[in-house]
Amino acid sequence: MVKDGALSNKLGLKRSLSLSQMILYGLGTTIGAGIYALTGELAGTAGYFAPMSFLIASLIATLTALSFAELSSRFPQAAGAAIYVREGFQSKFISTAIGLLVCLAGLVSAAALLNGFVGYLQIFINLPDGLIIIAMSFLLGGIAIWGINVSVSLAGLITLIEVGGLVMIIIVSRGALAELPDRWLEFIPPFQFSSWQGIFLGALLAFYAFIGFEDMVVVAEEVKDVRQNLPKAIILTLAITTVLYILIMMTAVLAMPPTELAQSNAPLSTLYQRFSGDNGTIISVIGLLAIINGALIQIIMASRVIYGLSAHGQLPVILSTVNQKTQTPVLATFIATAIVLTLALLGHLSILAESTSIIMLVIFSVVNLSLIRIKHRDPSPLGSTIFPLWVPMLGFFVSVFFVIATLINMSFIV
Repeated sequence: MVKDGALSNKLGLKRSLSLSQMILYGLGTTIGAGIYALTGELAGTAGYFAPMSFLIASLIATLTALSFAELSSRFPQAAGAAIYVREGFQSKFISTAIGLLVCLAGLVSAAALLNGFVGYLQIFINLPDGLIIIAMSFLLGGIAIWGINVSVSLAGLITLIEVGGLVMIIIVSRGALAELPDRWLEFIPPFQFSSWQGIFLGALLAFYAFIGFEDMVVVAEEVKDVRQNLPKAIILTLAITTVLYILIMMTAVLAMPPTELAQSNAPLSTLYQRFSGDNGTIISVIGLLAIINGALIQIIMASRVIYGLSAHGQLPVILSTVNQKTQTPVLATFIATAIVLTLALLGHLSILAESTSIIMLVIFSVVNLSLIRIKHRDPSPLGSTIFPLWVPMLGFFVSVFFVIATLINMSFIV
């Protein structure tokens, strides 16, 4: 068994990421383009109960996040979910399949984000779509190859800007938030099916804004004091994300009627314009940075999964080659970047992007089931972060339920 990513007879990845860097990494992969675009759609679905939808979604996401936190402490290795499934089912085939599904979800997401970036950038600069996609793909691939410390530091800086943008919106619209003591009853749903149906559909939508914590585990071999720091980083990331999302959503529906908010293509920019008097350019720029930051983190994630699968004999060994100077998996990163570039140039990714959510929920279901099996064999290993058995059990049932509910919802839309 490979311990803490120390690969025999090979140059290993560099352990350089601190707890604070991992929290920034986690916030960067969770808080991104989603919240900047999702607010209006969620307001249209759940109305004044949208903050309740975010709260329910966060509780659902927390179950699987805690499972990932425990597994990252038990098996602090690159490849993340693929390793956990291999340990749970003792099956290299299932492990490899899950690992490749994780890669697929991340790379399709990155490609979709690049297409979204094109639209934002063309507000400022009119260039051909293909040229922008090619240039940005090479830039992101180069940053990812440059070094994990540089990549995560840059992603962390952009993350601070993203979070700063959300805080700016809360500050400029604080007058609306001050109305909460007089209007809090508007956020309490009545015991009516129609109200709770909207809340559930909103939670289904809001859940996707919390996806991202699972990407944190794939850099486990590059984290200092990984068995303690990585679980803490996952939990703190989810807590910070939940607070920010609920605050933003509450501010938004207090400041503007949900129906009006739902009609805006850039709801947070509209909200900022209304209260600041500016044209919202700064929020559009921050949204653009959020999109590209998400794409960078997805490329890093996918390359580490490819590296981890290769290091454990599940993909060709050459893919786990680490560059002596950068101590990054250059070939794995190059392949991940090439796939993102190809998918982004093909375009028409809306169906694939929607399918990504289902893929992630399937992965969550299998990972939770893996932890249940692992805990039966080894309930409390020394030095690991441990949660009660009911956590992965609930996480499994909730994930399966969401897969079914999402498929049903998609079939109605079709």
